[in-house]
Amino acid sequence: MVLEAAMLHVKPGLTSQFEQSFKAASALISSIEGYLGHELQHCLEDDHKYLLLVKWRNLEDHTISFRESSQYQEWKALLHHYYSPFPVVEHFKSVNLE
Repeated sequence: MVLEAAMLHVKPGLTSQFEQSFKAASALISSIEGYLGHELQHCLEDDHKYLLLVKWRNLEDHTISFRESSQYQEWKALLHHYYSPFPVVEHFKSVNLE
Protein backbone atom coordinates (compact mmCIF):
# COMPACT_ATOMS: atom_id res chain seq x y z
CA MET A 1 0.00 0.00 0.00
CA VAL A 2 1.15 3.53 -0.82
CA LEU A 3 -0.02 6.62 1.05
CA GLU A 4 -0.31 9.83 -0.95
CA ALA A 5 -0.07 12.99 1.16
CA ALA A 6 -0.73 16.54 0.04
CA MET A 7 -0.91 19.73 2.10
CA LEU A 8 -3.60 21.87 0.50
CA HIS A 9 -3.57 25.64 1.02
CA VAL A 10 -6.98 26.97 0.02
CA LYS A 11 -7.31 30.61 -1.00
CA PRO A 12 -8.86 32.82 1.72
CA GLY A 13 -12.64 32.96 1.69
CA LEU A 14 -13.07 29.79 -0.36
CA THR A 15 -12.98 27.02 2.25
CA SER A 16 -16.74 26.32 2.23
CA GLN A 17 -16.86 26.15 -1.56
CA PHE A 18 -13.72 23.98 -1.58
CA GLU A 19 -15.26 21.48 0.83
CA GLN A 20 -18.41 21.24 -1.31
CA SER A 21 -16.34 20.75 -4.47
CA PHE A 22 -14.20 18.16 -2.71
CA LYS A 23 -17.30 16.13 -1.85
CA ALA A 24 -18.17 15.99 -5.55
CA ALA A 25 -14.56 15.17 -6.49
CA SER A 26 -14.44 12.29 -4.00
CA ALA A 27 -16.63 10.18 -6.26
CA LEU A 28 -14.13 10.66 -9.09
CA ILE A 29 -11.07 9.46 -7.24
CA SER A 30 -12.86 6.56 -5.59
CA SER A 31 -13.78 5.14 -9.00
CA ILE A 32 -10.13 4.48 -9.95
CA GLU A 33 -8.72 0.94 -9.97
CA GLY A 34 -6.29 0.58 -7.06
CA TYR A 35 -7.91 3.30 -4.92
CA LEU A 36 -8.21 2.08 -1.32
CA GLY A 37 -9.59 5.12 0.54
CA HIS A 38 -9.01 8.76 1.37
CA GLU A 39 -9.57 11.37 4.02
CA LEU A 40 -9.44 15.14 4.15
CA GLN A 41 -8.31 16.74 7.41
CA HIS A 42 -8.89 20.43 8.24
CA CYS A 43 -6.07 22.15 10.15
CA LEU A 44 -7.00 23.52 13.58
CA GLU A 45 -4.29 26.21 13.58
CA ASP A 46 -4.76 27.49 10.02
CA ASP A 47 -8.33 27.70 8.70
CA HIS A 48 -7.15 27.61 5.07
CA LYS A 49 -5.01 24.46 5.32
CA TYR A 50 -6.08 20.87 4.69
CA LEU A 51 -4.24 17.57 4.64
CA LEU A 52 -5.31 15.09 1.96
CA LEU A 53 -4.37 11.45 2.53
CA VAL A 54 -5.14 8.86 -0.15
CA LYS A 55 -4.38 5.15 0.08
CA TRP A 56 -3.44 3.42 -3.17
CA ARG A 57 -2.63 -0.21 -3.90
CA ASN A 58 0.63 0.95 -5.56
CA LEU A 59 2.28 4.12 -6.84
CA GLU A 60 1.21 3.59 -10.45
CA ASP A 61 -2.45 3.48 -9.49
CA HIS A 62 -2.08 7.14 -8.55
CA THR A 63 0.57 8.41 -10.95
CA ILE A 64 -0.72 6.60 -14.05
CA SER A 65 -4.22 5.19 -13.57
CA PHE A 66 -5.60 8.31 -11.90
CA ARG A 67 -3.51 11.10 -13.35
CA GLU A 68 -3.98 9.88 -16.92
CA SER A 69 -7.74 9.37 -16.53
CA SER A 70 -10.71 11.47 -17.57
CA GLN A 71 -11.69 11.51 -13.87
CA TYR A 72 -8.47 13.39 -13.10
CA GLN A 73 -9.37 16.04 -15.68
CA GLU A 74 -12.68 16.54 -13.87
CA TRP A 75 -10.86 16.51 -10.49
CA LYS A 76 -8.54 19.28 -11.71
CA ALA A 77 -11.45 21.36 -12.99
CA LEU A 78 -13.28 21.02 -9.67
CA LEU A 79 -10.36 21.63 -7.30
CA HIS A 80 -7.14 23.06 -8.67
CA HIS A 81 -8.31 26.69 -8.82
CA TYR A 82 -8.71 26.72 -5.01
CA TYR A 83 -5.00 26.22 -4.24
CA SER A 84 -2.34 28.82 -3.59
CA PRO A 85 0.38 27.75 -3.74
CA PHE A 86 -0.19 24.59 -5.72
CA PRO A 87 0.33 21.56 -3.44
CA VAL A 88 3.32 19.26 -3.45
CA VAL A 89 2.18 15.63 -3.54
CA GLU A 90 4.36 13.01 -1.89
CA HIS A 91 4.06 9.25 -1.56
CA PHE A 92 4.93 7.13 1.49
CA LYS A 93 5.20 3.48 2.42
CA SER A 94 5.08 1.88 5.85
CA VAL A 95 8.31 1.19 7.67
CA ASN A 96 8.64 -2.31 9.08
CA LEU A 97 9.78 -1.75 12.68
CA GLU A 98 9.93 -5.40 13.70
